Amino acid sequence: MKNSVASTIRLTWASLRVLLVLTVVCGVLYPLAVTGIAQGLFHDKANGSEVKADGKVVGSALIGQSWNIEGTGKPDPKWFQGRPSNSGYDPMATGSSQLGASNPTLVKNVREAKQQVAEFNGVPRSEVPKDAVTGSASAIDPGISVGYAGIQVKRVAQHNGLSVAQVEKLVKANTTGRTAGFLGEPSVNVLKLNIAVRELARK
Repeated sequence: MKNSVASTIRLTWASLRVLLVLTVVCGVLYPLAVTGIAQGLFHDKANGSEVKADGKVVGSALIGQSWNIEGTGKPDPKWFQGRPSNSGYDPMATGSSQLGASNPTLVKNVREAKQQVAEFNGVPRSEVPKDAVTGSASAIDPGISVGYAGIQVKRVAQHNGLSVAQVEKLVKANTTGRTAGFLGEPSVNVLKLNIAVRELARK
């Protein structure tokens, strides 16, 4: 009986020591090491790829946001617009519409959106690219195609008192090429581009 009790006490104490060691290693030392490496080597990415303007964080380069006229659901002609968002660019409610390509509702929505985008930017419907009328799987895509940025240049330039050449230069400066040189397509970060537009318009 005494041996059984002593054995139980030894096993319990050994288990507690293992628990303590693993808690310190896995719950304290490992997270600190990973955080330290991330902050040292990938500081920007580790902090959410924050984008600052006037010394304040105004968003993330990884998350799209709305560029509507304040207090309305209408797009502001001063700014480049991102892809349509099924969630209203709410990062807590990401996801696509889940409608198939042949769904009548989706077809109708795309047709109407194409007309609206064409009229808003003063271009023919044939020049409206796919990403201007279809949302991404996440609904918070931060980038748009070079083609979609291109049809918005004239409008943005006009409403900010800039030349088309100036705005085209900003688009080029905020365009990211294909990943590893061959994956995906070049894209334009809308947040960074609009910040650049605002800064140039202020001069």
